[in-house]
Amino acid sequence: MSGVGKGVVTSSIGLLLQEKGYSVNLVKVDPYLNVDAGTMNPTEHGETFVLKSGLETDQDMGNYERFLNRDLSNEDSMTSGMVYQSVIARERELGYGGKCVEAVPHVRDEIMHRIDAAAAQNGSNVSVIEIGGTIGDFQNALFIDAARVLKVKHPDDVVFVMVSYLPVPSTLGEMKTRPTQHAVRELNSYGVQADFIIARAPQPLDDRRKEKLAISCNVHADRIISAPDIKSIYEAPLNFEKDKLSGALLDALKLPEKRKVSLTAWKKFAAAVANQDAPEVSIAIVGKYFDTGDFVLSDAYLSVIEAIKFSAAKLGQKAKISWVNAKHIENGDKNALAELARYQGIIVPGGFGESGIEGKIKAIRFAREKKMPYFGLCYGMQLMVIEYARNVLGLKDAHTTEIQKNAEDPVVDLMLEQKKHLDKSSYGGTMRLGAYPAALKKGTIARGAYKKDFIEERHRHRYEINNDYVVRLEQGGLVFSGTSPDGMLMEIAELPRTAHPFMLGTQFHPELQARPLDPHPLFTEFLKAAVEQKKK
Repeated sequence: MSGVGKGVVTSSIGLLLQEKGYSVNLVKVDPYLNVDAGTMNPTEHGETFVLKSGLETDQDMGNYERFLNRDLSNEDSMTSGMVYQSVIARERELGYGGKCVEAVPHVRDEIMHRIDAAAAQNGSNVSVIEIGGTIGDFQNALFIDAARVLKVKHPDDVVFVMVSYLPVPSTLGEMKTRPTQHAVRELNSYGVQADFIIARAPQPLDDRRKEKLAISCNVHADRIISAPDIKSIYEAPLNFEKDKLSGALLDALKLPEKRKVSLTAWKKFAAAVANQDAPEVSIAIVGKYFDTGDFVLSDAYLSVIEAIKFSAAKLGQKAKISWVNAKHIENGDKNALAELARYQGIIVPGGFGESGIEGKIKAIRFAREKKMPYFGLCYGMQLMVIEYARNVLGLKDAHTTEIQKNAEDPVVDLMLEQKKHLDKSSYGGTMRLGAYPAALKKGTIARGAYKKDFIEERHRHRYEINNDYVVRLEQGGLVFSGTSPDGMLMEIAELPRTAHPFMLGTQFHPELQARPLDPHPLFTEFLKAAVEQKKK
């Protein structure tokens, strides 16, 4: 089922095999007809993760990069939309020679071709393919069938790992294996036999249930891997190694063991993240993508959350993250605004559209006036500049043309090339996407954090700071510490240390390049300021 942990399992397998000395690539298969994740609603689908190339992908791709500690390529992401788009384009070009084009074999063969292409592009020894969705879904049946055919063609090279949930109903207090037994039989109906079962559950599996699953599911007990609830996802690969997963996978793939798994640095990091005795630093994320019935969907800001954790662990701190709904502040909830004083730092993450914007601006003003560490990401930087223009420079009608097309003071405006896309209602894959370079000014917070003159960061936006206002903003005390190399695009805005302990925003998304063993310097600098705020 969705959210059971397939992405974490895939990431963990990739990390473990990489530790064994094999080159690995990870592929996320999403059965959606969306060509990419860029047009999906974050409150339904979670975060859109942007690759270095600019491809907008599922949030699991972020976990892949974080666990492997390297960038992934476009070939590592696949959706039904991509597959069908390729097949239809080829059909239009007579690429099938006049044949009747059908789901089987043509769509299925395109899936297999993409799996092979991903491995070839990465030059990998092992590909780990995560098929999204739930066993029995109509949407992912073709992907499972493509995997079945790969197994038929390469019987010694393909292994099936099924992730299944074993509930422990509170009224019974007993772990139930029956849902997993049914899931295995459902998979059997596709012609696929699971070689491994990753048994997700609130607590570890006991030997009795392993034996029960082994007999009923035709899977050897040594290949039923316990995956209990854990304090952080970064403990998952360590847990799997307790059950000797990497060795069992190599054995199933008939591959030699090149070296032992060490994970020394990973263990140290995972212990730091899970350390409940570490001093606590309290961070408020003022966002708006929280509404999903009676539940809070933190996945909309997944990379931001993880980036905070990485830097906190590096500093020997435990980050306590709280969600503050900008819509409540916008609607005049004085308690929501006053509550911000409880925290040591405020983050306004990226987003789009009008809802909650005035609430975010109020929160930014609160952070500036109260000298509270503030970090704005993408929209969070744009709104920081708007707040400064309104309340410091006196431009009361300062706004972004994303919200007010005819704003009297359009401090944030649409990029020129973006106007052409919007005129054609071309939204998918047309933003400023992917990695772009930036030059940093000496003597600034940004330059001090990065410790270098040039950086490269990933973007996802259509609007930019309007250059017509840059001089006025700088004369008013705002510093644009990072710009595009030609000086035309404002990439980082900050207040000097003499005016504020940490007030900084980025037009890019630094969270996308934060890694467990390599935290992002701006997040680390922000948390340092938050720790100092706590001391005060």
